[in-house]
Amino acid sequence: MKFTEFDFEENLLEGLQAMGFEQTTPIQEQAIPLIQKGKDIIACAQTGTGKTGAFLIPILNEIAQRNHRSSSVHTLVVVPTRELAIQIDQQLEGFAYYIPISTFAVYGGGDASTWDWQKKALCGGAEIIIGTPGRLLTHIRLGYVPLDNLECLILDEADRMLDMGFYDDIMSIVSFLPKKRQTLMFSATMPPKIKTLAQKLLQHPSLIEIAISRPAERINQGIYKVNDTQKLPLVLHILQEYTSATVLIFSSTKRNVKQIAQSLLARKLNVGAIHSDLEQSEREAALLDFKSGKTPILVATDVLSRGIDIEGIELVLNYDVPHDAEDYVHRIGRTARAKASGTAITLVTRNEWRKFQRIEKLMQMRVKTLELPEQFVQQAGTEERKTKHKFTHKHKGNTTQKGNKYAQKTGTSPENTAPKTSHNPSRKKTENPKRTE
Repeated sequence: MKFTEFDFEENLLEGLQAMGFEQTTPIQEQAIPLIQKGKDIIACAQTGTGKTGAFLIPILNEIAQRNHRSSSVHTLVVVPTRELAIQIDQQLEGFAYYIPISTFAVYGGGDASTWDWQKKALCGGAEIIIGTPGRLLTHIRLGYVPLDNLECLILDEADRMLDMGFYDDIMSIVSFLPKKRQTLMFSATMPPKIKTLAQKLLQHPSLIEIAISRPAERINQGIYKVNDTQKLPLVLHILQEYTSATVLIFSSTKRNVKQIAQSLLARKLNVGAIHSDLEQSEREAALLDFKSGKTPILVATDVLSRGIDIEGIELVLNYDVPHDAEDYVHRIGRTARAKASGTAITLVTRNEWRKFQRIEKLMQMRVKTLELPEQFVQQAGTEERKTKHKFTHKHKGNTTQKGNKYAQKTGTSPENTAPKTSHNPSRKKTENPKRTE
């Protein structure tokens, strides 16, 4: 279906055409008519399906039809992370380029001047506000955000917000809003807690389910089975094959992100990094450099895996297996955007193997195991022989009676049955991913 088939205002259509939006995606085709009718909806759609446009476009059209500016907030969009808030605000600027409308993004981070700037903007009024729960709630409680005439509440990435512990903040925000309003909830998954939240906030909602969380078919997925010491050398080897490509590298911890970025910089590679220790201005600068192509390689934590829509990423490289299947789908969903194809490679150690198998089970698919380059196979064999030699030398002449019985029974020696371990002294407990704005 084409956007021109909707009864949209001409200035909105001009903005869509300028951004190259001609055909609707399935989520847009189903959601837009329901939103235009004023229905509450709960939509379950995988990443990269165009759900941001599904709720922004009909809201913009309604505001455009009024043909006058308002100092009261019309729509409040609540999102889990500052990166997603910025992304949606940027999309709004494109869609609404020819529409006289004010929008503003509110999120944590920054200094006192950032707070004062946000307060001034909110006091002045904006028709659409996008923000993270914690920072929004703080401003709202101070009493200067004009929400009395709010008409629409949108919860984007609702499942992620609940996973991050924002349930109480969301309910507190809702307590300040008019009871008579339209509420739209978008989520990548539909666990029981999302259904419970929907029952509390939505009135007779229409349910839209596009697809279960599976990666796009255009993504060529593969895994390398490695040990910890092989990860960084293998990353460097892979990057040699993608010298002119745009590459996004994910890791679950900011510590790993820093180490990977420093190692790549030491080898004269043009690389940026995004993690929670950076100032917001530094994150935005790194993301802008990556989008523009100034920095072709970006290393990031999972904070960048959702909602960031950058075309032309040819390779997503998972330095480690993410915490759950949804994070995996969102990570690799950064490639193969806008009908393009892409590659996603994950480095899986023995300790991560069961976690990755759970991901495959949820996706209902098997990911191809790639053959390690020859030098890495030889390295693995050498390390295995060294481990066996040390173990044998340590226990030579000390085989216990229990060990002799085991050998007689199985025809093997106890040292040959010892589990192979991969130890990385720099590895520490993963930081708590919750409540990060």
